[in-house]
Parts: sequence; structure tokens; C-alpha cells
Amino acid sequence: MRWSYRLRRAFWGPGLGPARQPADESIPFVIHWNWALKGQCPRGPPRVFIRHYGSSVGSVPPPGKHERLFRNISTAEAIQRHRRNLAEWFSRLPREERQFGPTFALDTVHVDPVICESTPDELLRPSSELALDHQPPPARLPTLALSQLFDPDACGRRVQTVVLYGTVGTGKSTLVRKMVLDWCYGRLPAFELLIPFSCEDLSSLGSAPASLCQLVAQRYTPLKEILPLMAAAGSRLLVVLHGLERLNLDFRLAATGLCGDPEKPEAPATIVVNLLRKYMLPEASILVTTRPSAVGRIPSKYVGRYGEICGFSDTNLQKLYFQLRLNQPDCGHGAGGAGVPATPAQRDNLVEMLSRNLEGHHQITAACFLPSYCWLVCATLHFLHAPTPAGQTLTSIYTSFLRLNFSGEMVDSGDPSKLSLMAYAARTMGKLAYEGVSSRKTYFSEEDVRSCLEAGLRAEEEFQLLHVFRWDALRFFLAPCVEPGHRGTFVFTVPAMQEYLAALYIVLGLRKTTLQQVGKEVAEIVGRVGEDVSLVLGIVAKLLPMKALPLLFNLLKVVPRVFGRVMDKNREAVAQAMVLEMFREEDYNNDDVLDQMGASILGMEGPRRHPDEAPEDEVFELFPMFMGGLLSAQNRAVLAQLGCPIKNMDALENAQAIKKQLGKMGRQALPPSELLDHLFFHYEFQNQRFSAEVLSSLSQLNLAGVRMTPLKCTVVAAVLGSGRHALNEVNLASCQLDSAGLRTLMPVLLRARKLGLQLNSLGPEACRDLRDLLLHDQCQIATLRLSNNPLTAEGVALLLEGLAGNTSLTHLSLLHTGLGDAGLELLAAQLDRNQRLQELNVAYNGAGDTAALALAQAAWRHPSLELLHLYFNELSSEGRQVLRDLGRTAAGSAQVVASLTEGAAVSEYWSVILSEIQRNLNSWDQGRVRRHLELLLRDLEDNRGATLNPWRKAQLLRVEGEVRALLEQLGGPGS
Repeated sequence: MRWSYRLRRAFWGPGLGPARQPADESIPFVIHWNWALKGQCPRGPPRVFIRHYGSSVGSVPPPGKHERLFRNISTAEAIQRHRRNLAEWFSRLPREERQFGPTFALDTVHVDPVICESTPDELLRPSSELALDHQPPPARLPTLALSQLFDPDACGRRVQTVVLYGTVGTGKSTLVRKMVLDWCYGRLPAFELLIPFSCEDLSSLGSAPASLCQLVAQRYTPLKEILPLMAAAGSRLLVVLHGLERLNLDFRLAATGLCGDPEKPEAPATIVVNLLRKYMLPEASILVTTRPSAVGRIPSKYVGRYGEICGFSDTNLQKLYFQLRLNQPDCGHGAGGAGVPATPAQRDNLVEMLSRNLEGHHQITAACFLPSYCWLVCATLHFLHAPTPAGQTLTSIYTSFLRLNFSGEMVDSGDPSKLSLMAYAARTMGKLAYEGVSSRKTYFSEEDVRSCLEAGLRAEEEFQLLHVFRWDALRFFLAPCVEPGHRGTFVFTVPAMQEYLAALYIVLGLRKTTLQQVGKEVAEIVGRVGEDVSLVLGIVAKLLPMKALPLLFNLLKVVPRVFGRVMDKNREAVAQAMVLEMFREEDYNNDDVLDQMGASILGMEGPRRHPDEAPEDEVFELFPMFMGGLLSAQNRAVLAQLGCPIKNMDALENAQAIKKQLGKMGRQALPPSELLDHLFFHYEFQNQRFSAEVLSSLSQLNLAGVRMTPLKCTVVAAVLGSGRHALNEVNLASCQLDSAGLRTLMPVLLRARKLGLQLNSLGPEACRDLRDLLLHDQCQIATLRLSNNPLTAEGVALLLEGLAGNTSLTHLSLLHTGLGDAGLELLAAQLDRNQRLQELNVAYNGAGDTAALALAQAAWRHPSLELLHLYFNELSSEGRQVLRDLGRTAAGSAQVVASLTEGAAVSEYWSVILSEIQRNLNSWDQGRVRRHLELLLRDLEDNRGATLNPWRKAQLLRVEGEVRALLEQLGGPGS
């Protein structure tokens, strides 16, 4: 889970801005492609394409430098309609991108990946054993821009066919989409007509005959009238064939004959072969994209140039990508809460921390070699630091990420099994990931990887699938480790992906021992045989005296039940390991899992390792979160689309096993960070009924010291907000809460009897939300602690409105809230509007004698108030004496505590006063506290000298010792 282990510590700046999401370098081209091919568009306003160095909004294709081929006005209008349609289709955003804000558009954040020219010799050279060493081709081969793909080669020969290849996640789809949009806005003047085809769509047609003209006319209606002119377009016509690995091409004449007539019906594969042979439309330019394993399907004699898409092999491209994505204005809201836009300084701070981590060439730099992982990094930062869309979870981000990269992808289109690439990855990479989690390691040797990939391979077809997977997708999941001391090993490209795949491996039921694999088949066979035999013998037993035989054969039906219990025990063991991992506590420093993720991406150290701990010991706290998330209905539906269906019965049995273990662990009192992890697990699971049953015994919500970001507030509210049982105490002290956090947590706060919000920097604006909380008809709060928040007199005026209509509050602490004289006078004037209050603490508020006396008199008149705290205010000796004198003769029952002494004796509340001072010693103004303590110490000494009672002297001396100890802590004179 940690990218930043052994990395230098970065700086958490004040108030991180919203993490804008990365340009989707990995969105499957086929999503947009099929809209175009099927003549459909999703709902939503069209977007124009804007490159990062300029805008082309409303631009019109400039006149070409060459003589235009389509001079007819109606023909030109048809091409213009074609341009507009393509621009609209290819500018649409999938749901995964629309979540980043209503104004977000990929147009402004596109960064071209590096394209290096390659040769057939480079393609045919023996690959490394694991095909992980994807270094750019030798320096003698130049890098290419999109505008240079069809330039003459080194010998000056014309290039007509270009093949671009790259592994999963390098940005092939986005690159082609960008090229299409470039043409739509006139930035490719060399081509007068562009016709894109998705090979996935063509493969779905099977061998049904259709001519090239028919394929074009069906998919691009505006081009119907210019189809006869295609042949005359020559090199000004560009045909794009995206995803060639989807088609099984056969260039043998015996298999696919020659066909040069665009109007002759043929199988789609035959048309593609003849286009590449240059037998059909011999002068047209053709751009092909494919995965590396399928490059050899096109004979090299038909290819003019090869280009390998090397992703963001230049760190500057990674930094540019993050800068453009994360600095997008109006893409979301700042970490300060919903409705509060992030300032440019907050966005710049986030980008700066991320760039600093990239500059160190750490493991995150190796991961962001793939543009798709840049998207994942930005999506995770947006999830952590911006208001979360309803229903979005961390698991759904990773599942969507895999759908964007693997949707519809097969390992090998030529294999009859049609095995999903994601299903193959779950079986192989999931096994490696789970073995790593089980043995607590994140570094894998070449032997570790090979053993997981080659386990159980017997047939030639299986080795062929492995070969294709190594070429096309292994680099997507594994990367060479760049950390010192671990050279020569491999790690998962992002740390969290190991835990995700391990969880997927478990919930798919792929983890089976040999006994389980054989036992399940035997149990099913024996069970079926037992049912059949028992049925036959039951009929025979009615005619013959063989009543014992059916009883014997009925025992056979018990076998499946016994096996089912064995499987249940296995699930319970996994669930127990998962729960123990989630509640794994390190006493030295254990941040919650969300803070660990953010620190890992931004370059900060995660939880510090204990000096005595083994260096290879790893904590996999995301593993249980992902297990819960994958069992949710939403993620199971997406996984089914990826070819990884989770059976309903398996999901139910896993959930029951987890609930059983959580029920045992949930009754224990958990530290704040571990409790938040527990709640985050429920949030990922997205099952309110499950959470309500497991958390029904939770009576104390102690999250003191946990930094409550908007996401964490959403998590707590989503999990506990719908519960019905009351919470005895909700402690949110020192949580950096703001007004937006209070509004989000309102359903939880309403159920609290004791609510602690001290040390949160809540200002007057937060008092509006506190007023609404107190006035709510479901409010159950009896004790409200607001000490050490800058409420001021303005805020207390709003609180008094809430107190006037509240019937549950009995204890209110406004200690050190900056009320001053004005605040205490407001309280004195309106205190009688609440008839239930029993204790009021307004100590350390800078009030003088007059305001304190007015509030004391209001307290004595109050019918229910029993205790008023006034100590540590700016009271003179005369003022304290007046309060003591009036207190003796006051008609009310309220006790006013203004000092450690009451006359010549010690106040009975001296321990309460000193404990408050001790608790807040580090957060209060040191000089002011020292001055007050010295005054208290002088009063104690004077009273001790004035009394002759030895018992009182002993009490005063004891309290003096406590005060001197506090002064020594502050560095003052203790004696």
C-alpha cells in the first residue's frame, strides 16, 4: 500500500485543494468507437477538443495547401457533417470521467505519449523472459510526433501504412481518438477524409459479407454520396484500424483471395487484409493500432513504419499531465468542504508535492510510465481530497480503472476459449498477489513470478495464452523494482493493485487446494449418485423387504453437506485473516488507511517502522477493504462485464463469514484510526443492512485525533447515519472539522448523547450548523463540549438561538472560545431562555469583572443551573471576592467557580480546574496560562498563611504542589 517506503518526507501543506482527475489515457477506444460505428451518441452536451497548447473551439478546417479533391459543394458539406459527427462522438465522456465535475473535459488535459520508431528486427528480437524490460528502442531510432507518422522514411520512400503498438495502458485508444479530433478541427491538413474503424466492431460481424462501401455507409451516413470518390482520394484518405488484435487476419491467398472492388461484399477480415495488401484503395494511407503480440499478424512487407507507444517514459510528461489535470478550474471543490472551490494555491500545493515525488525517480515514477496509471493516481487523489460523488468507493475506482483498460479484451482472439484478459489476470496475477499478502511481502523474484504464471500449464494452447499475456499485459501489473536493495525483483505497478488483485482472487473462489478441487467434484458426483440410488431403492423397498438399504444410501447425500462445511471453514479462515489485517495495530504510529494512501502518493512516509520490527513486515490494510468492496452489487456487476462474475451464493457465504468475524472483533474497543478503518470497510461494502447488524453494538464513536477530511465525514455519515440506536458518546476532538464536515455528519451527531467537538477551530460560521443541530426535533445531545474553538461572541449569539429551542442539553462547555465580555453579557441576557441547562463552562474567555458578575447573577436566578465555571478569566482579586460574597447570600442553587480557593479554603472543584488546565496545557497560550497559574499560586500561599487550621493548610499545600508542577511543565518558577 505504500509507494513511499524509505522515501524522504514531504510537506503536508495547509488545506489541500481538490485533486482533479487525470486525462483518461486508458479509456477504451471502443466505448466511443462503437457510438460512432452504430450511429449512437450518449446523452450530454458535446465537447470540443482543445489541446494543451491552444484552443480550437469553433475552428473551421483551413483550406489545404494542395488542390482539394472534393470540390462539389454538396460533397464538401457531407465531409463537414462527417467532421462534426466524429467530433461530437469522440468528445463524449464516459461516466468515470463525468464524476470529476460538470465542467471537466479531456480536451484541456491531453498529453501525447512518447512514440519511438521501431523496426522488424526490434520486433523479432528475443524478448526477456518476463517481457518486463520495456526500454525505448536504441537512440538511433528517433521519436515521432503524430504529425510525422506518414513522413517519408530514412530512404525517402513514401510511407502508406503505419503500425502503432503498445502494451495495455500505454494510451493507444486516447492517441487515436486525439488524432481523429485533430482531423475534425483541421489540424491534419494532409488528409482530406478520415474513416475510423474499430476492429472489435468488425469482428462482431463474423464472416457475414459486406462491402467496404456498405460498412462506411452504415456507420458514417453523411459519406454515402461521396463513396464513389474514395478511390480518387489517394493518399489524402486516411483509414484508421484500431485494435487489430481483435481480428484474425490470414494473408494467404488460399484463405483470403484478392479483392480490389470497394463495392464487392466480402467478410470484414478479407476487406482489412486487402486494404493492408494495398490491393483495395492502393493509394490510401492506413494507420493500425494493436497490442505487441498481434504485430506479426501483418507481414512486414506491407508496413511502411512501426511505432512503439512508450507511454510517459519522460518524467516531464508525467509532471505536465498531473499539472494539467490537477489544476483544472471548477472541476470540483476543495478539501475545505462541499461548495468551497479550491484556491490556486491549494491546487499548486498538491501538484508540487506530487512532482517532488516524481523527481525522486521512485517507484511511483516507474508506475506512471503508463498513462493509465497517471489516471488512477489522479482519480485516487480526487477521491481522497475532494467531495465524493454518491456511491463512489475506492474499490469502484479500481474496478472502473480495470474496465477502462480491459473491457471486452480477450487474451487471444484466435483462441477458441475466448478467455477474458481480466479473468486470466485475476487467475495468474491474483495468485501472485495473494501469496504476497499471505507471506507479507511486496517484492517478488523472477522465480516467484514464473511459478505463478506457469502453474498447472500442460497444453500448447495454455502456453500460447501465457506468451500473449506476457507480451501484452504483464507490464501493466508488474514493474521492475527501483528501490535500493531490491534491484532485480519485481513489484506490482501500484502497491494497492496487489491488494486489489489478492481480494479479487479470493472472492472469485480461485484459491483452492488440491483437496478442495478434487473433493468438490467427488462430492457432487457422490451426491447425485446417492439421490438417484435412494430414489430407486425407495421404490423397490415398497415391494421387497429391504428397508435398510435406502437408509444406507441416504448417507451418500450427506457427503455434499460435509464438503460444504469444509468450504465454510475455509471461508471463515480467510475472513478471520482479513479482519485481523484490518484491525492490525502498531503502537508506534498507525494512521488510518486513507491517510496512508494519500501519504504514499504524495511522497510522505507512511507509518514509521518500529526499530525492532523485521524490515520486510508489511501491513495490507487495503486488502480487507477491497474484499468488502468487491462483494458489493455495483462492483460485482462491473466485474461480470470484465468476464469475472462472482456467484450470488459465493458472495452471500463470504459475507456471512466476514460478518461472523466482525461480530467477534467489533465488540472490542478500537483505537480511533482502527475504528475509522472498520467504518471504511463498511463504506466499501455498501450494504446498509449488513452494517446495521454488525454495528448495532457500537455505543461509543471515538475518532479523536483523526483528520476528518470530506471523504472521512462522508464515510462515517454513510455507514452510521441510517442507524437507529443511540450513541452514548461521539468524540471528534482535534479532528480538523469544519462547517461542511458538521453538515455531513449531522445524521450521526443527532444520535449522540455526549458530543465532543473541542480543538477543531470551529468559527462563528459553524455555530449556524450547531444551532440547527440543537433545534432539530431528533436531537438527543445532553453534553456538548466546544472548548478551544474560536466561536467568539458572534458565534455564541447563534448558539443561544439553538439553546432557546432545545430540550435535551444539560451540560455545555464553552471553555476558551474567545467570548470576551460581549459573549458573557449575551449569555447573561439570554440564559433564562433555556430551562434545562445544569452546567455551563465559560472559563478562559478573557472576560472582566462586570461581565462575569452579570453572568453569575443570571446563573443564580436560573431554575436548573447547578455549576458555572468562570476561572482563568481576567478577574481582579476584588472581583473574585465580590463573587464569593454574593455566592454566599444568593438565593439560587448554582455554584460559581472562579478560583482554586473559596475564602481561606480550597475550592471543592480544584481538581476539575487543574485537570482542565493539564488537558489543554499544550494548546493554550503559554504566557497567559503561566500568568494565571502564578496568580492562583499567590492566592493559595496567602490563604495558607492566613489560616490556622492544619487540615486546611495541608489541603492548600497539596494544591500548591499541583500548581507548581504545572508551572514547571511550562518552564516557569515552580518554587
